Amino acid sequence: MAFQITTDKRVIIGKDALEQGAPYLKAMGKKALIVTGKHITKSGMVDKLVNKLQSLDISSVIFNDVPGETDDLMVETCKKAYKKNQCDMIIGFGGGSPLDTAKATACMSKLSGTPADYAGKMIEGQFPPLVLIPTTAGTGAEATKFFCVTDTKTQAKLLLKGDDLLPTLALVDYSYTLDCPQNITAATGMDALTHAVEAYTSVKANLVTDMYALDAIKRIFKSLPICFKDGQNISAREDMSFAAYEAGFCINNSSVTLVHGMSRPIGALFHVPHGISNAMLITECLRFALPGAYDKFAKIAYEIGAASYTDDIQTASNKFIDALEKLTKELSIPSLREYGVPYEKFKAAEDKMASDALASGSPSNTVRKVTKEDEIKIYEKLWDK
Repeated sequence: MAFQITTDKRVIIGKDALEQGAPYLKAMGKKALIVTGKHITKSGMVDKLVNKLQSLDISSVIFNDVPGETDDLMVETCKKAYKKNQCDMIIGFGGGSPLDTAKATACMSKLSGTPADYAGKMIEGQFPPLVLIPTTAGTGAEATKFFCVTDTKTQAKLLLKGDDLLPTLALVDYSYTLDCPQNITAATGMDALTHAVEAYTSVKANLVTDMYALDAIKRIFKSLPICFKDGQNISAREDMSFAAYEAGFCINNSSVTLVHGMSRPIGALFHVPHGISNAMLITECLRFALPGAYDKFAKIAYEIGAASYTDDIQTASNKFIDALEKLTKELSIPSLREYGVPYEKFKAAEDKMASDALASGSPSNTVRKVTKEDEIKIYEKLWDK
């Protein structure tokens, strides 16, 4: 059966990507809105970007009020800044939230209503030129047609999509990740791993996504623990940046599954960072999915060295789950209890979270049929850890 592949319009990967991308930036506009966070601003990286833009005769305005997960109010504020300052291009510079906010601002600068009005629809339009520069190795937002935004009225974390949301230019330079804090390294790295494994085992997987997903999984299992222990390890950081891009490419073309579906409501209701909530869920969600694709989970185990080729596929699959549990412990991923989520409030929210997860559509991509009751049982198991 034929399959379709969609990718960024242009991506430059490696050290000094900004320098190589300069000619393309120069052709995009005259005034950029830089969407970033306060940490990135304080680090001096934004100053370097501003200086590079000035050398290209591009002026800029900095919007760095992106403290956490993207929501509709933040997007509205950012959109007003874009229009008030008469910008003609947008640069997302940072982790997942600045990149998602930049995407959302680009489309909402041309569309009416709120992001919630476009849930479940393919977003289309002629949007401002969009440049995405990740400073973490995790979300893969620089490679995808998606963004997540919390609807503050319903407290639902929405996944919005459309091919026109793909960036005009992605600049993936591992050197921007070198000062990434240990906890962020772990959270974003687990997000990338979740993308890769879900894309590989999704019912929408294809030959191309399988190739990239397996490579990303191998790189992450090898290099994420190294980055966690030694953030200045250039080889490992480079590996992770590339793996995160590969994984983003994969979910752009074969989608995410149960983990992401169940993760978004935890983020929306309890403000757990996306990568952490994925990491909290990944073992139990994939354990549930195993019977639907023992062959694929076994392949992962063989490739990362968690199982021997003499192991049958069911044994190998379970060894992959064991390796996954070991990795999350090595990265000090907290449980819900350790993170401080109140059990009674979580218990009371389980029905809504399971409903929101199913409504997102992601669980339907899982290789095993998922029901609301299945999701509630998985949520309950998180408290046994």
